[in-house]
Amino acid sequence: MAMDGYRGSLGLLVSPLLVGFLSVIFTLIWVLHYREGLGWDGKAPEFNWHPVLAVTGFIFIQGIAIIVYRLPWTWKCSKLLMKSIHAGLHFVAAILAIISLVAVFDFHNTLNIPNMYSLHSWIGLTAVILFMSQLLLGFFVFLLPWAPLSLRTFLMPLHAHSGVVIFGTVIVTALMGVTEKLIFALKTPGYDTFPPEGVFANTLGLLILVFGALVFWIVTRPQWKRPKEPASVRLQPNGGTPEGVEGSMAINFGNTDKSDSELNNEAAARKRNVALDESGQKSTM
Repeated sequence: MAMDGYRGSLGLLVSPLLVGFLSVIFTLIWVLHYREGLGWDGKAPEFNWHPVLAVTGFIFIQGIAIIVYRLPWTWKCSKLLMKSIHAGLHFVAAILAIISLVAVFDFHNTLNIPNMYSLHSWIGLTAVILFMSQLLLGFFVFLLPWAPLSLRTFLMPLHAHSGVVIFGTVIVTALMGVTEKLIFALKTPGYDTFPPEGVFANTLGLLILVFGALVFWIVTRPQWKRPKEPASVRLQPNGGTPEGVEGSMAINFGNTDKSDSELNNEAAARKRNVALDESGQKSTM
């Protein structure tokens, strides 16, 4: 890899990792310093697991899982390994998202607070259901070797597009949740008076937004798309997915250039040999 390409790849990796990690740290500081900490007793500390696990799993880990294919130094790894890492990160994100839902529902039920009345909860639960469906679809169709190639070819664009849409929905849901919590929690002084907690949580929201923007930018850059595998590799069990058609064409184009050069050299050599043979025949005559 060229030095400029390496630096660009490193920057692409470090930027979302740094911003995402800061988002997790800011969430922990928010609940530990400004709220009542963490616990599992049906009270406010149990609810605080909801933002911590949602930001850690449903945003940070899911975002990294989305861009893991876009890191050039992983292109030498097998497609099966990268698919396993991609699925494993999403699986961890799913577990944390489920625990975060359990925490908020248990908190509401303990204090007799109605469930599922806000737009934040509607969109959030919808995102979780779609995410779980996406995870199961990816596991059975793309990770396991049972699905036919035609089905993978048909579903791959839908899988990639829906994954980005779900991630964007999660970002929007998180921003709505931060705002909703601040409006409910900040009474004296009120949210509209710019209290330190409000400013801090707003900064957390900006970090989440920037992280989402970085993930979107990385995943939409065609030059950072993982090169596709040759058809000979794709036809092997677990040897990749139908996206390899485009990559195999690119590889063949590169090989064609080299083959043309070799063919031209061979043709020139044959002409020289023919000329020498003819001159030799004339000399003997």
